[in-house]
Amino acid sequence: MLYQRSSALFAEAQKYIPGGVNSPVRAFKAVGGDPIFVKKAKGAYLYDEDDNRLIDYIASWGPLILGHAHEPVINAVIEKAKQGTSFGMPTEIETQLAQLAVSMVPNIDKIRFVNSGTEACMSAVRLARGYTGKDKIIKFAGCYHGHSDSFLIQAGSGAVTFGSPNSPGVTQGTAKDTLLAQYNDLESVRALVEANKGEIATIIIEPIAGNMGCIVPSDEFIKGLRELCTQEGILLLFDEVMTGFRLGKGGAQEALGIDADIVCFGKVIGGGLPVGAFAAKAEIMAHLAPEGPVYQAGTLSGNPLAMAAGLAMLTELDKHPEVFESLAKKTAYLHEDLDAVLKIKGVPYQINRFGSMISVHFTEEPVVDFDSSAKGNNETFKKYFHGMLQNGVYLPPSAFESYFLNDALSYADIDETVEALKKVEL
Repeated sequence: MLYQRSSALFAEAQKYIPGGVNSPVRAFKAVGGDPIFVKKAKGAYLYDEDDNRLIDYIASWGPLILGHAHEPVINAVIEKAKQGTSFGMPTEIETQLAQLAVSMVPNIDKIRFVNSGTEACMSAVRLARGYTGKDKIIKFAGCYHGHSDSFLIQAGSGAVTFGSPNSPGVTQGTAKDTLLAQYNDLESVRALVEANKGEIATIIIEPIAGNMGCIVPSDEFIKGLRELCTQEGILLLFDEVMTGFRLGKGGAQEALGIDADIVCFGKVIGGGLPVGAFAAKAEIMAHLAPEGPVYQAGTLSGNPLAMAAGLAMLTELDKHPEVFESLAKKTAYLHEDLDAVLKIKGVPYQINRFGSMISVHFTEEPVVDFDSSAKGNNETFKKYFHGMLQNGVYLPPSAFESYFLNDALSYADIDETVEALKKVEL
């Protein structure tokens, strides 16, 4: 496949946009070459500026569970846009979406809409600090919660891909209140809690990690985390920007059987439009302004376009929960076939999967945390990524990202994906 127009557009973009992109992972720094510029998308396919059709395995990094340009979502946005795009005032549809979200997700009473996953996680941590009266937080190496200062203390995904795990511009004062634990290592968490007794407001975690590849928590780890938080009066904060409404109606809480104290959501709650949210029991949410003293605001929060898209998306998922089983089966089918082809190719690899999230790691060791993920052979990954791209399959352009399947993908698309892998020289 030729990508001449994409390359020309990238050269032009670099003149006016830092790095030529508005989010670092898009720049292909981890895999080399020029990024692909998308012209349009429909269902399971992307169509780039060179008119190549690509089978899509990122789904806008998760939210497009039902595929690109899903008709009920698009129609809802069009009809709402005719009535105005933003008012900075309350609208009925905000309450309708809030009511639906609360009915689908366990262990929450109230929800606050914001404009991104970063904003949701940032605001949720502020709420946790305000509610508990404590300053420190624990996060896990390799988990990514957006680009707020508190979270850029060894992050995964874009920060690692870009080569700056500890970003310049984050002050030492901010860094001292963020403590780093190891994913799937409960003892590392216990040690931090003991060393900072009575000082920790919240432990924030991707319950199924997606920013160091797809990494699943062990039962012992995730259950122990819940018990430890309860014992120590620490709020357990699930960042479900990726997993919320993807792993089931109730997200990772439902899938893992674990109740979080605060939950964050991302773009899926807006049908793929710019939106985020955080939610908790009424007692915790009562500390949020205007009810309580913890301040958070935003002119575009709950904007009608995002609310309309979100209501259409969640309504579909609420009425058709079989979508989650369908996605999980397709992902398992992909896993089985990738496994068979990679065995024949004879390269060391690991495949991690949970629900409709999956990732391939070129390493001999099981991938259970950031350190083991980082041991993957990036040169092999580059060959894999570009080989698949040349054969019409768009994968995440970083070894530190989960794939996200959408239900518009057919089994024929998955078969085509596997046939593409057979052609790739690793």
